[in-house]
Amino acid sequence: MPHTRSWTPPGPYALRSSLGVLGRGPYDPTFRVEGGSLWRGTRTPAGPAALHLTVRGGEVCAEAWGPGAAWVLDGLPALLGAEDDPAAFVPHHDLTREAHRRYPGLRLIRTGRVLESLIPSVLEQKITAEEAYRAWRLLVRRFGERAPGPHPDLWVMPDARGWLRIPSWEWHRAGVDHKRSSAIIRAAQRAGRMEEAAHMGLEAALARLQAIPGIGPWTAAEVLQRSNGDPDAITVGDLHLPRQVGHALTGRRDADDEEMLRLLAPYAGQRHRASRYVLLAGPRMPRRAPRFPVGNIAPL
Repeated sequence: MPHTRSWTPPGPYALRSSLGVLGRGPYDPTFRVEGGSLWRGTRTPAGPAALHLTVRGGEVCAEAWGPGAAWVLDGLPALLGAEDDPAAFVPHHDLTREAHRRYPGLRLIRTGRVLESLIPSVLEQKITAEEAYRAWRLLVRRFGERAPGPHPDLWVMPDARGWLRIPSWEWHRAGVDHKRSSAIIRAAQRAGRMEEAAHMGLEAALARLQAIPGIGPWTAAEVLQRSNGDPDAITVGDLHLPRQVGHALTGRRDADDEEMLRLLAPYAGQRHRASRYVLLAGPRMPRRAPRFPVGNIAPL
């Protein structure tokens, strides 16, 4: 029998929009969207767990299985965004004002787990999303484990030791170059130190993560948006985000990080939330070529 718990949001709540940032592509083996419910396989300090979430009558109902079930349910409200304060956001542009009105159920989540966001973020460095999603999928299925519970195809990523045991040729087979695999190995070797960042303020947490060679501002921000739910953890160093923000707020398509930060300066303390609203409601700008061409380093 599963462990169960429920949480009643204080207002409108969008389960998929809020937790969707945890999925790494449409075929992520650790994250499934099925109808109106979500499944998540996660590795907790107590062991692996599977979490099933549905919304019924304004209440989020959770079922959890496995050694980590109690840990997952203890942190359920934080995961769903109970610690977030959407009312702290003050719009300064017509677009963000409209998005704030149209998406009242969006909340910034907090997983409390660093490594499970850090590793896929490292995999996404400077390559196409499709390549990164493929690498994540292959490595989790080969070196992770099936999640406890009834879902037939839900997985949990390896623990820190599991990542350290992956042979060099398996990284190669998954299309992961030495620079990225080395960063993941260094992070896994310091897993305890990495996980401490989930309980730090933004500046200290950024510094903790970036102390690992191969983890820069882009990766650190992507991680802390999920593990800490920090509303100001704006992503810099992204190929597309500055252009999308610039296009949405000014109509210009050539904005860089400096211009993006200038545009988001009025949202100090809420810059990540502001960028989420821009991505939700802003006009879509056609993407150009990836920073590096799609490649395949795997052996034939």
